[in-house]
Amino acid sequence: MRNSADWVARLDNITGARLSWLKHRLEFCVPSGTSRGVLREKPTWFVFVHDANGKLKGVGECSPIPGLSIDPIDAIAPMLNRVCANPDLLRFEARGETDELAAFPCVEFGLETALLDIGNSRSTGVLFDNAFSRGETGITINGLVWMGLPGYMQQQIDARLDDGFTCIKLKIGALDFATELDLLKKLRARYGETDLEIRVDANGAFPASAAMSRLNALSAFALHSIEQPIAPGQISEMGDLCRRSPIPIALDEELIGVVEPGERKRLLEAIRPQYLVLKPSLLGGIDASLHWLRLAEQLGIRWWFTSALESNVGLNAIAQLVSETQAAAAQGLGTGKIYRNNVPSPLALASGTLFYRPQAAWDYEGLHG
Repeated sequence: MRNSADWVARLDNITGARLSWLKHRLEFCVPSGTSRGVLREKPTWFVFVHDANGKLKGVGECSPIPGLSIDPIDAIAPMLNRVCANPDLLRFEARGETDELAAFPCVEFGLETALLDIGNSRSTGVLFDNAFSRGETGITINGLVWMGLPGYMQQQIDARLDDGFTCIKLKIGALDFATELDLLKKLRARYGETDLEIRVDANGAFPASAAMSRLNALSAFALHSIEQPIAPGQISEMGDLCRRSPIPIALDEELIGVVEPGERKRLLEAIRPQYLVLKPSLLGGIDASLHWLRLAEQLGIRWWFTSALESNVGLNAIAQLVSETQAAAAQGLGTGKIYRNNVPSPLALASGTLFYRPQAAWDYEGLHG
């Protein structure tokens, strides 16, 4: 929230502004496999801003991933209670007079986006007035293939290709490595490098001692990049991989919890990755993500944004931020179809491209605790 004073000031333009929150448990349509286990549901917290007449003026989402986010999950509700009872805390944070929210990156993101939602010229859900939010252009995204048995992963690959995706990302690291190589071999045999961009995400699953040999084996399939091949915190080893790898490496989990600006710069200078994966819910919100972006550009490091299992509320905020930054690469934005109880929204997917349909409406009525 350090550079958000102008966003916080929007509260002053609402007579009798009132902050509130609601916890919601998102339910996966199909259990989804990651290197940290199978996900069946995920908690999220929505932040609302109402005026004195009870009219909804802004909505944000605080969406941690238990086991990955640094947010102390049991302390999210007490922190939201504190902020809603004392909005001046946001002003103190914005001016750098306190740093209480630094331990709650998902809460920072939810509060920032709720504040950005205030005062737009059209309707709730428009955080940035740009080509995406006006429905004039879409955002190319990658199709995500979750971990699972080979047959299930192949089924997902076929579905993403049928949906018109020209870039797919496969979660790897949970199956036998030879099996994963076979999946990639079959996929690349069907689609050449110019026909299909393939990204893989290891979520830190490779042992550092075996990482280089695995990267060499993966290089046979003309991959765009690999995210986080080894677990975070191994700075020297990751830097060595980034210098020697035949596949461009993107940092993901490595960025989580790195809050101090100088520490961020030192990390990037030490590792020198080819890409950064920016996840606002895990990095401390929009300001924090843009700081990482600026550092990356100063060092010649490319980047893309990725959602982190948010509902359509958080996904929409990230998509509009992507449009604001005029990002060119395929972005890692979920499509909202993974949850059976997502928030109905103006977001729509067509041929691997995410769109915002301004004529459609948001529907928050189905939210429950």
